[in-house]
Amino acid sequence: MNKKDIYKKFIIPATYFGSRLDHVLSDLLPELSRSKIQNMIKQDLVKINGNHAVQKYKVVGDEEIIIKDTINDELTAQPEYISLDIIYEDDDLIVLNKPKNLVVHPGSGNLSGTLLNALLYYDKKLERLPRGGIVHRLDKDTTGLMVVAKNEEAQNNLVDQLQSKSVYREYRAIVWGQLWKDKVIDKPIGRHPRQRTKMAINKINGKEATTKFEILERFNFHTYVRCLLQTGRTHQIRVHMLDNNSPIVGDPDYGLKKIIPTKKINPDLLNVIKSFDRQALHAISLGLIHPKTGQSMKWSIDLPEDMKNLLTVIRDDSEGNMLNDHDPFLNPVYELNQPIDIDENK
Repeated sequence: MNKKDIYKKFIIPATYFGSRLDHVLSDLLPELSRSKIQNMIKQDLVKINGNHAVQKYKVVGDEEIIIKDTINDELTAQPEYISLDIIYEDDDLIVLNKPKNLVVHPGSGNLSGTLLNALLYYDKKLERLPRGGIVHRLDKDTTGLMVVAKNEEAQNNLVDQLQSKSVYREYRAIVWGQLWKDKVIDKPIGRHPRQRTKMAINKINGKEATTKFEILERFNFHTYVRCLLQTGRTHQIRVHMLDNNSPIVGDPDYGLKKIIPTKKINPDLLNVIKSFDRQALHAISLGLIHPKTGQSMKWSIDLPEDMKNLLTVIRDDSEGNMLNDHDPFLNPVYELNQPIDIDENK
């Protein structure tokens, strides 16, 4: 991949009034780390209303930002054959089903074997785009739907849709505890004050984060929920469910290992829970406006086999003692790539 300069140009929303520039850019450009943004500001790669920017600048809103982003992160990313589960593809975008144990971007300890490596092998033209066309992330062990742009126009359009919160993102999660009512969790999320690789509820420096969850099934020790993202913070559902005292089963970072009632739970179920090697979280549905045609599009997929198997064991353990609401995704029959109205209440 050849080194080249990428220019980004956008207007800061007025809702960020009073926030530091580096914090705002970190929020608006989630694909870039805070440290990289700060380094770019120091290197005079960020202009605000055509002038030199400083990271402590307090934004007012409606400022024009121009960023000269020299692609460095992808310089070491080499094409690698890694099988991709492509759900839909056209000249402008790719929608794929990401498996577990797949990192999206190369980083410390993961310089190869990532989704970016796979995309560069799948389509050589993607090396011309920042981050190979990737516009959002899923955690390494969160499975499900992602969209990737195939050209610069589509990438900019999709980033704008994500920033304006108009992309529909629906998840399934299996959590600890018996939940009894649907809920909207509206609590800001920021870096954990002591563990910098983790996120936490942060009422002082956190960014707006809203997750809506609905109960689908309730069991002896667990609840199966539908989660709708209204914002897209790092680890958002995992942090919000932990704060709700209902952490996701198998979550290695936000799972509260001490919550497992080892003296009460069936030994067979306990063994299955302990052997489940990731957070039970799956991006099951994705909706957006096509960047070229303007058509509303939505894709839905089935649960992965490991979550299906986990639910089966949990259901068997709770037979005769559970709430079982209808979940259309348990036995899905979908016609993908059909225009629909994107409505989170459907």
